[in-house]
Amino acid sequence: MQIRSAQIEDIPEIITMITELAAYEKAVDEVSIRADQLKEDGFGKNPLFEVFIAENENDILGMAFCYKAYSTWKGRVFYLEDIIVKQEYRRMGIGAALFETVRKRAKDFGAARLQWQVLEWNDPAIQFYNKISAALDPEWINCKLNKEQL
Repeated sequence: MQIRSAQIEDIPEIITMITELAAYEKAVDEVSIRADQLKEDGFGKNPLFEVFIAENENDILGMAFCYKAYSTWKGRVFYLEDIIVKQEYRRMGIGAALFETVRKRAKDFGAARLQWQVLEWNDPAIQFYNKISAALDPEWINCKLNKEQL
């Protein structure tokens, strides 16, 4: 297995993995991202995100989707939006390898912190994060406004 930065040609596979994650989270109807959006936002003049692809010689196995953010208290933050490993390749260390790639990228970026979220029912992910001694913070409540509310 190798991990590399995503290319424009990976967009169809990225969308497939996003949809697979949404199915896992029972939220397929909420996915509205389009290939042209990903192309413009991630591979255009001012990329808003980075994607790391895990692959073997025959197939894409998974991906990590992340971006730069900023904290008023700490400065540079690197945000991990999602790690997605295809169903048939789970429990093989691919997610851990992708996480380590993101951790290294955050360090190279000079981030004061690497941040992400995990669903409270996602026991395999929570077990992994506990294993690496990540701080799972029950104090913060996630808030958002949807497109119509904006």
